[in-house]
Amino acid sequence: MRKATVKRVTKETQITASLVIEGKGRYDIDTGIRFLDHMLELFAKHGGFDLTVRAIGDLDIDQHHTVEDIGIVLGELFKKALGKKVGINRAGYFVLPMDETLAVTAIDLSGRPALVYADQIRARMVGDLQVELIHDFFGAFANSAGANVHVKVMYGRSSHHKIEAIFKCFARALRYACSTDVRLKDQLPSTKGLL
Repeated sequence: MRKATVKRVTKETQITASLVIEGKGRYDIDTGIRFLDHMLELFAKHGGFDLTVRAIGDLDIDQHHTVEDIGIVLGELFKKALGKKVGINRAGYFVLPMDETLAVTAIDLSGRPALVYADQIRARMVGDLQVELIHDFFGAFANSAGANVHVKVMYGRSSHHKIEAIFKCFARALRYACSTDVRLKDQLPSTKGLL
């Protein structure tokens, strides 16, 4: 069973988190930002990951440090839990409808960080979350996981649905990328010999 625990303590945030990749979609999330909690909860459920996150951040200043650092920690969890990445599919994508919204996410656990992000959201806030920070969250994940992450909302009306579609889509793409292929169980998914 692939799992990891990460603790990150800075002058701005204190975060403790744990992950089980082959989980049952169980979660225990408390970030201090309720809408972000909700997105991480559905991420765990749709990815089939067991995820615990406890975060205390300088929310009296704003949400930036907390949201970005949780993205860093989530990326570190996956990188640590995947280890040498032998036998994994490595790449995954998903297209997900959320009522009137359609989102697409593609991930490559290549060892090289890159983010392409387009959400079409015009609202400043959804619930208690500053929307512009979602981009920072995924950028932090891509950098710390060493992953190519492409996220695009194709269309939609509701800002809530757009964000929810992104997180569900991200979870399902990552679930496939982390999955193992029994035919390639002893191989690294790269012609370079390393990821």
